[in-house]
Amino acid sequence: MPRTKRAILAISNLRIQRDDTVILDDVQWRVEPGQHWTILGANGSGKTSLLSALTGYLMPTTGEITVLGRRYGESDWRELRKQIGLVSSSIRQLMADTEPALETVVSGKYAMIDFWGRVTAADRVRGLNLLRQIECEHLAERSWVFLSQGERQRVLIGRALMGNPRLLILDEPCAGLDPAAREHFLQFLQRLGRQRKAPTLVLVTHHVEEIMPVFSHALILKSGKVLAAGKKNLVLNARALSRAFAAPIRLNQKSNRYTLSVTGEGRRVI
Repeated sequence: MPRTKRAILAISNLRIQRDDTVILDDVQWRVEPGQHWTILGANGSGKTSLLSALTGYLMPTTGEITVLGRRYGESDWRELRKQIGLVSSSIRQLMADTEPALETVVSGKYAMIDFWGRVTAADRVRGLNLLRQIECEHLAERSWVFLSQGERQRVLIGRALMGNPRLLILDEPCAGLDPAAREHFLQFLQRLGRQRKAPTLVLVTHHVEEIMPVFSHALILKSGKVLAAGKKNLVLNARALSRAFAAPIRLNQKSNRYTLSVTGEGRRVI
């Protein structure tokens, strides 16, 4: 089965078109081991569609997608998904209110929502170890309904890690978190990404404030096309973000964190 030598994922000439609507156009993107990426773009820029293509839920019109050495169309993407951890609000909304955090984490091994199986001794040990890793060991027996939004996001990361993924996709994981909970969660992501055997992280966000120092690279999308891609310090700048969000933007950086402000009210940037 065809494999790339190094890339975690490699996308070339990707185009997705439905009827007369072009969703993604000539997307080129390559992620190497040791890199952590953030994907930025306005609503409708193609972020969700790109994730759907990576996970095999949206079929390309043309182009090539290779994930973890497996090429789309020549591999069983249902099996490949088990090696890709995904944390998104859509999953968060499907959890059973009465399910304890430990069972939620264990369910990731079986790709099962609302876990109904038996937690084996080995699963329990691994689940508890992961809860410890995500700093939630004290929540093992707490039901989903009694977890805070930040705790739920951490537990979902533990669930994703249960399958030993090499790639962990975080789709707007801070949505719905209050400012304090968001910052606690982001600091946790920073620690997670610094771990020696951490999976490759891909963070999808609208907010530059959520880009922690651990993220080394950035992909900026606009209208289904790649506006910029590469090392974070080279592509994250006011000019690129002004084009991406069609507004004049000032980007500030302090202590390896970013803040953004929109200037020139009423002006638009094309």
